[in-house]
Amino acid sequence: MNIALFQYEPGWENKELSKSKIDQHLENLTSDVDLLIFPELTLTGFTMRSKRFAEKIDGESIYFFASLADKYGCHIIAGMIEEDQDMYYNTLVHLAPQKGLVCKYRKIHPFSFTGENRHYSSGRHPKTTDVKGIRIGLSICYDLRFPELFRHYAKERVDLIVDIANWPVDRIEHWYTLLKARAIENQCYVVGVNRVGSDKSLSYPGWSSAFNPFGEELLCLREKVAIAQAEIYGEEVIKIRDKYPFLNDITLI
Repeated sequence: MNIALFQYEPGWENKELSKSKIDQHLENLTSDVDLLIFPELTLTGFTMRSKRFAEKIDGESIYFFASLADKYGCHIIAGMIEEDQDMYYNTLVHLAPQKGLVCKYRKIHPFSFTGENRHYSSGRHPKTTDVKGIRIGLSICYDLRFPELFRHYAKERVDLIVDIANWPVDRIEHWYTLLKARAIENQCYVVGVNRVGSDKSLSYPGWSSAFNPFGEELLCLREKVAIAQAEIYGEEVIKIRDKYPFLNDITLI
């Protein structure tokens, strides 16, 4: 499966500007892609004005990403602010060409260090999805620090874990190290897509990365707007897990 990591600078709290930037950058997409992955809160940046920019799950963001899925004939993973019964969620959505919304995952761990938990409700459930027979576990940014979620995905025997993020420069080594660790300990591909640029208080260096099931780096995009591609092989996951059957020895304490 061919995946593309879309690393860019969203318009701060400006969905129309972000859409325009995405359309412009996608003109450089020169080869077929099965799955295109965008950063967390793709069209707004990491805003705490959740109520101001929230949408129902069938709102304008879903329409925009569904149109991209149809236009480019690929699956899309992106982030949005979801409103549901007067609650607001930092939500990841998966859309398929000609089908629209396949599933959604609500961020389980809001980032209390910056007060995200005061503006967004916590999701309650891990979520897996499927693209061309590749089973995918879903996560968002700060979730990456909590290995329990990823152990759940390992027990589900996913082939790939995706984390979409707005991860700042001050802790970017943590981002890179944690992505690699999640790949090693769960013996699957791990892909993290971060943003670049800055908002009102933070700077973001990108470092969108992909690791194989042995923890080897496939790519890392540092400090630039770019779309990079990597290949995911389900048989590689099976080979690594068969050769090193570490997951069979998990004892939960």
